[in-house]
Amino acid sequence: MIGLDTNVLVRYITQDDPVQSPVATTLIEEQCRRDAPGRVAQIVLCELVWVLRRAYGYPKAQVVEVLDQILVTAELVVENDELAFQALDAYRTGNADFSDYLLILNNRRSGCETTYSFDTRLCTHPNARLPNAPP
Repeated sequence: MIGLDTNVLVRYITQDDPVQSPVATTLIEEQCRRDAPGRVAQIVLCELVWVLRRAYGYPKAQVVEVLDQILVTAELVVENDELAFQALDAYRTGNADFSDYLLILNNRRSGCETTYSFDTRLCTHPNARLPNAPP
């Protein structure tokens, strides 16, 4: 198994760099196999969403498609994929960022009843609350 950094996935997905994109493509397509998948950490998913949305201007729907594909590709294994799927479902219909939903779900799994945030978009999730909101 090999680990994949955000910049390798970005080059593979966007095919925007004449030097790095072919290298990323060769790496992923030749070294990520069902019997030896490439590992994608949760932080890489969060960075990937941020880069695709902010730097490349991908619409949310396209980012959701990219994450969907990463999560179902047998040649890739995502850290805590169950939580990543749940975060993606929340992100798909919610107003907050993917990383925020992943944070809430990780906190919940770790025993936190509530995640406090000043992000009002995030606080529409049932497991998030504004710090000044009553319990």
